[in-house]
Amino acid sequence: MAFLQRVINGGGYIAREMAAESGRLDLCVVYEGGKYPIELKILYHSRTEAEGLEQTARYMDSLGCSRGWLVIFDRDMKKPWEDKLYMRPEVHQGKHITVVGG
Repeated sequence: MAFLQRVINGGGYIAREMAAESGRLDLCVVYEGGKYPIELKILYHSRTEAEGLEQTARYMDSLGCSRGWLVIFDRDMKKPWEDKLYMRPEVHQGKHITVVGG
């Protein structure tokens, strides 16, 4: 969150645990009139990404957004960083969601 605040410093703000849909969105960058939702997940099982995409898309609907981000943290110490770090665009339910692994 501190990194994002530096990026938007002076032109926006970051809302934490913002009410969206019937849940709480982890982070929402509000910048120049736009809202940019960011959902954070820890990789626990094979459904984490699919569930995260569903949740992010619902939040985007609630906020009226066309772009969002899903960040998935993989804490498996045995897995090499090359397998954990990625960024790829997805289209889920007509929404553009960037999935980031870390």
